[in-house]
Amino acid sequence: MTAWKETVGGRRALTILRSRPFLTVAIVAAVWIVASFVSRGFGAYGHLRYLVELAAVIGLVAAGQTFVVIAGGIDLSVAAIVTVSAVSLPLLSWQADPTGLTAVLAVLALTTTIGLVNGLGVALLRVHPMIMTLAMATFLQGLLIIIAGGSAVTAENPLVRWIGNARPAGIPAGVLLWVAVSVIVLAAMHATSFGARLFAMGANPLAATLSGVPFASTTLAVYGISGFTSGLAGVLVLGMNGQGYVGIGDPYLLASIAAVVLGGTSILGGLGTYAGTIPGAILLVTITALITVVNASPGWRSILFGSLILGLLLLSGREQARR
Repeated sequence: MTAWKETVGGRRALTILRSRPFLTVAIVAAVWIVASFVSRGFGAYGHLRYLVELAAVIGLVAAGQTFVVIAGGIDLSVAAIVTVSAVSLPLLSWQADPTGLTAVLAVLALTTTIGLVNGLGVALLRVHPMIMTLAMATFLQGLLIIIAGGSAVTAENPLVRWIGNARPAGIPAGVLLWVAVSVIVLAAMHATSFGARLFAMGANPLAATLSGVPFASTTLAVYGISGFTSGLAGVLVLGMNGQGYVGIGDPYLLASIAAVVLGGTSILGGLGTYAGTIPGAILLVTITALITVVNASPGWRSILFGSLILGLLLLSGREQARR
């Protein structure tokens, strides 16, 4: 056993087994197994597929959040951006485009622009990310109340309905969308110079800047990405629900942060991977479903999520101190 540990393959295997993403995957598997015994239908393929479909929305929001957190920031406007996407898209209509693609692209351009405005505030005006994105969220919520009021808007866009309801080869289109985004995110994060700059800036902003890392453009990029992925999540949640309304994105703020830290990304920046955020999103949805199955109060979900985040923040702080 000792000899195996000394080999290159053994060391790599041990590194994977000790990693936070692997631990998160193991916890997901354990919770699914326990839940299958608690509720007979919990482990059915159809139910698990439904859970992954719900996790896709969190995963899309958390994709941009992972970029921002690794870069040393945080985005508290993601929930409001999801709502902007879900509410504004049904209000857009181009008769010349029966597919609905033009409206979707317009909304994604809008949400990306919102993210870029966040980035401008953080990079050029030097506003703290928490203050900048919280102010943006407050502004957007007020604007949405003025525009939409308390009424729900129905999604009649053909592309949105397809994304929310289609099941090519038995797989939800939303899950396929999440898989495609995940591949792109992981490639950008770990196989490009942009990803290297991202980690350098999050680990030590001053040293990264002195080394030639473009702080302003990198910051703009990560917040723009966060706006885009949150907008994409809004399209998906609109398609799944069939309606958009003010507040539809509210559950995804805490969930996106929880998925990021559950997956091993340091809230202090400079360390992490979206490969951990993916099972983190699935774990959150699974826990929520399990709480529903055992008829526990919804308040326990908030207590559990908050406790998980606080515990992982403490763990991340200790790991950062050791480095």
